[in-house]
This record gives sequence, C-alpha cells and structure tokens, in this order.
Amino acid sequence: MKYDVLQVLGMVVLVVCAQALVRLLVDHGERGLLGDLPGGFAPLLLTYTALTATGAALTGWAHSRAKALGRR
Repeated sequence: MKYDVLQVLGMVVLVVCAQALVRLLVDHGERGLLGDLPGGFAPLLLTYTALTATGAALTGWAHSRAKALGRR
C-alpha cells in the first residue's frame, strides 16, 4: 500500500511539474505554481526540471519496489 501511495504521489508531481515546465518554455511570463520563487526564468526552469525528474524517479522506484513484492 505504501508503494502505491508513493507511486501516485510521484505521478502527480511528474504531471504537474512537466505541465508547468512546458508552459514556462512556451510563455516565459506564465510562472505557474512556483511563480513566487526569486531569481527569474533560469532558476525556475531548473526547479521545474529537477522536480519533474524527481517525480519520474519516485514513480519508477515505487513501481519497481511494488513489483519486487509481487504486487504488480
């Protein structure tokens, strides 16, 4: 059950941050959820990229752990 929750959490982070990353690349003025972060475009781009990668890694890790336990 714990890995299922982590997998869903990772997917939510992945989807939200990837969507915000694409939106930021298309329209530099649309800063998304993390728009209050200081520093401008580049730090925000790096933050969304890191969170997108973290969400993908968390989802993959939770899926492989659940699979190892025979839940998949």
